[in-house]
Amino acid sequence: MSETRLADHDLAALVPEWIDWAETARLLDVTVGKVKTMIRDHDLAAAVPAPGEGQKVPAAFVQDGLVVKGLPGLLTLMHDNRYDDREIIAWLFLEQDDLPGSPIDALRENRGTEVKRRAQAMAF
Repeated sequence: MSETRLADHDLAALVPEWIDWAETARLLDVTVGKVKTMIRDHDLAAAVPAPGEGQKVPAAFVQDGLVVKGLPGLLTLMHDNRYDDREIIAWLFLEQDDLPGSPIDALRENRGTEVKRRAQAMAF
């Protein structure tokens, strides 16, 4: 009955690929300063995947040169419900019982409505 808290998940093991802010900027064709602003404004999320590393962005958050559709709104929703970036990233990459794959998979496949509904339900 002791379910692992979102904040306690090992993000390095959970997220298959991380990119630093410079690579994120290159993929999005923006400056590193813009990436920092996007993280601050909850258009992107970043975390330290392993001790001793700097903040990085999950590579799955960028698709075809853009931030994955629906991600900024979902990040804002979850931040409004007091989740931090580390918890949000963990939740996005955890497999769901009745959702094929993980929430980030659903967002990348343009199935974001169910992901948003689940995130809203987490507030209760």
